[in-house]
Amino acid sequence: MQQSTTPIAIFWHRRDLRIQDNAGLYHALRCGLKVLPLFIFDTDILEKLDSKTDARVQFIHQSIKNLNEAYRTYGSGLMVKFGQPAGIFRELLHRFQVRAVFANKDYEPYARQRDEKIAALLKPSGISMYLFKDHVICEQDEVAKPDGSPYTVFTPYMRKWKERVAETGFRTYDPLPNVKALLPDFGMPIPSLREIGFMPSVHTYPGSIPNIEIIRHYHLTRDLPALQGTTRLGLHLRFGTVSIRTMVQLAWELNEIWLNELIWREFFQAILYRFPHTIDQAFKPAYDRIQWVNNEAHFNAWCQGCTGYPLVDAGMRELKETGFMPNRVRMVTASFLCKHLLIDWRLGEAWFAGKLLDFEQASNIGNWQWASGSGCDAAPYFRIFSPELQAKKFDPQGSYVKRWVPEAGNNNYVQPIVNHDFARKRAIEAYKTALMS
Repeated sequence: MQQSTTPIAIFWHRRDLRIQDNAGLYHALRCGLKVLPLFIFDTDILEKLDSKTDARVQFIHQSIKNLNEAYRTYGSGLMVKFGQPAGIFRELLHRFQVRAVFANKDYEPYARQRDEKIAALLKPSGISMYLFKDHVICEQDEVAKPDGSPYTVFTPYMRKWKERVAETGFRTYDPLPNVKALLPDFGMPIPSLREIGFMPSVHTYPGSIPNIEIIRHYHLTRDLPALQGTTRLGLHLRFGTVSIRTMVQLAWELNEIWLNELIWREFFQAILYRFPHTIDQAFKPAYDRIQWVNNEAHFNAWCQGCTGYPLVDAGMRELKETGFMPNRVRMVTASFLCKHLLIDWRLGEAWFAGKLLDFEQASNIGNWQWASGSGCDAAPYFRIFSPELQAKKFDPQGSYVKRWVPEAGNNNYVQPIVNHDFARKRAIEAYKTALMS
């Protein structure tokens, strides 16, 4: 492979698969060097996935192709590699005269460890790694109590977040004035899905263009699963095919309740960053003393949508088939697993992690701990949703249930795997025992 003698900077795309309003790319293009855009299909991540038809990998692959086409409109192109990041960077340092590496911050534990490793690899060659805030409006230390300690309750965090943003605002990043800094297209092919060890998925994906009417009426429709009452932009926020700054600006102008949902996302990221033990331990340690039943047959029934509770089963079947589940139904299904079935929240969190198109580690962990009562600002342990009452309130015509559980109400529908009153009493007793021990 021929070695280049032109000093360059690398911009490393990760969960920011766009050119427009990309903070790290903007700064890379202004650094005075020619810039090579890079994406790595990270085998350290891919090898942990259970399914070789994981729909998120296909989404990333398609987004990478779209991103490459966007670069080509500026006479450049995206270099796409497959392997472990450290090995890829050693290869690039051998081929190019790299002077700097730019990227946007990722706050998840694996990503932080990966970036520390790459920075250490670059340091002996005098190469700096510059990381920028792009995935959130406010980082973990930017919304804190006066003494610098983190908020662990959402409402005061949300108020402080809004105060800060109202005072400081936030900027957007236009790369266009500096696109001439991009290196010419190398014309290297993008590895196919099969070349990276995956197969096509049958899933379809929501569009990235925000539906203004859904945002405007979000507070009225978000809890009604029979409607498409949520934006379904979580997948695009997860992989950065849309800008969080654009979304927050829309929310600020159109709907405060949706804005609060975006702030919950940042709250959970701050919690995971400041309390990394919550990745597999309860935020409230006493909840790790709960004696879970962990009945395997009950867990499998929940996974397959065969619990005998129509709203729970509808949500689980929709998740399995589409990779999506409405907000309200996520709460009901999670609460049912933890409290009705007394199954460890970590098992449910892992199942959702493998199935949700919009899976984000911090939000998934935060929401599961909220449902189980074990997290910060969580639902109290004695708050136990009745799936029947939830269905009557939020799916009164049964439209959502009929769509996903057409046999509900017929003789061939499964009987409930647990009695609600029994399950409620059992859960309260199990939680009380754990918290008083």
